[in-house]
Amino acid sequence: LGLVLAVPASSRPAADLKPGDKAPDFSLQATDGKTYKLSDLAGKTVVVAWFPKAFTGGCTKECKSLKESGETIRAYDVKYFAASVDDAETNKKFAESLELDFPVLSDPSKATATAYGVLNENQVASRWTFYIAPDGKISAVDKAVKPDTAAADIAAKLAELKVAKRSSN
Repeated sequence: LGLVLAVPASSRPAADLKPGDKAPDFSLQATDGKTYKLSDLAGKTVVVAWFPKAFTGGCTKECKSLKESGETIRAYDVKYFAASVDDAETNKKFAESLELDFPVLSDPSKATATAYGVLNENQVASRWTFYIAPDGKISAVDKAVKPDTAAADIAAKLAELKVAKRSSN
């Protein structure tokens, strides 16, 4: 006899995405007023830096690092975002308070966070950064993000992944 158990979605193991896996598509509202779809960014390297909660210490440090050292990331031909499960209004206030110069994505439904496997037992995103290649496949996942050096670490990973530099013309 086979036994089938109905397991609620909230208690199912999260996705364990790894390099080579197709990145789940998303369509998320951002702090710049735009809605970004991963599928619309095909052909470009995309970095999504998930953080747990706006207006908290580590998340503030991480986003400040991405702003203060953003030129090291923007030297590469890449589109990068921070992302959380906070609602759009909260993330907009957070981005404005830090004068961020990059979009912060909001996933209040937690569907994208779940698809990426970042939604943790506290129902917030784990501090993980995903690197998505132009073909839509994950090229790297950093599960040991250091908030203070987030931008430098992203730039170093982009170099390691041999992402093209932006042309200066």
